[in-house]
Amino acid sequence: METLNDYGTVEYFSVPTFTTGIFRTWFALGERLAAIQLAALLLVFIAVLLAIEKRSRQRARFYQNTHPTGRTVTYALNPLQSGLAIAFCALPVLLGFGLPTGLLVLMLGRGSTISGDGDFTQGPDLGQFVTHSLVLAAAAAAGILGIGVILAYAERLRSTRFSRLFTEVATLGYAIPGAVIAVGTMVPLGQLDNAIDGLMRARFGLSTGLLLSGTAAALIFAYVVRFLAVGFGAIESSLGNIKPSLDDAARSLGRTQAAVLWQVHLPLMRSGLMTAVILVFVDVMKELPVTLIMKPQNFDTLAVRVYNLASDERLAEAALPALAIVIVGLLPVGLLSWQINRSGDR
Repeated sequence: METLNDYGTVEYFSVPTFTTGIFRTWFALGERLAAIQLAALLLVFIAVLLAIEKRSRQRARFYQNTHPTGRTVTYALNPLQSGLAIAFCALPVLLGFGLPTGLLVLMLGRGSTISGDGDFTQGPDLGQFVTHSLVLAAAAAAGILGIGVILAYAERLRSTRFSRLFTEVATLGYAIPGAVIAVGTMVPLGQLDNAIDGLMRARFGLSTGLLLSGTAAALIFAYVVRFLAVGFGAIESSLGNIKPSLDDAARSLGRTQAAVLWQVHLPLMRSGLMTAVILVFVDVMKELPVTLIMKPQNFDTLAVRVYNLASDERLAEAALPALAIVIVGLLPVGLLSWQINRSGDR
């Protein structure tokens, strides 16, 4: 699913895919109908993949496989086994993170992003790109947190076939490529804007223009659709660990269902909520296809800045914003890793 969603890499290496075809027909050729048809075809392909995956695990069963004392069983490795294990685990980290980051630092150290007079060519703009990325990521994480808690709690209170189907549909966005979500969001929003503008012209002689299309609110909505499954998984898992007896005890003391959620569940779900926010935050920071199609004018993010510079073969200048994405993304990932280790120790 991530490979089908990718746009920046395949576009840079000139590999024609569904995603690049949607962008090309929409922006370069101006054929919105053809772009919608490509997006619909890709959506059908995704639906087939999901149906196959769901059918393949219909009879799957999961069993608890832990030590009777509740502690994880550990195995001691000899020096040779330990060295091989460390090397095997370090290889993907070094190739996927260490080497690219080292090259970016090397380009930056050579002064590739510094102009001849010693001024940073993109220094004043970098803070603006970082601000845009942080604002969008924080807003999307907050929206997904609220919606995820409501969906998970509603499923806990009364799980029906309809509620389960509704939840599955709501969390389907992560399986759908960002370009498809962007097209599916822009078309109805554009029609709604045109309808409102036509109504205002007919009734009051005023033109409202585009109220929703091309706004930050529309972009955040697309982020919520795209990454709701990421946050919902952590929220649902955290809520599922709370025993139903706590609900019964709180209700017997006169608390309403909303009070039980606010006073009992949310404090106990603090770790899961933080995990959901961090995962969504990191995904939004590096999201490109949705942002390219739906971003407001002059509202570039770090991902868009890196893509634009790389498209112009200005790779050296792209080093600074690329490193900014790495740094901003590493902070919440480090926090999440610390939280997981802390939970394991407990």
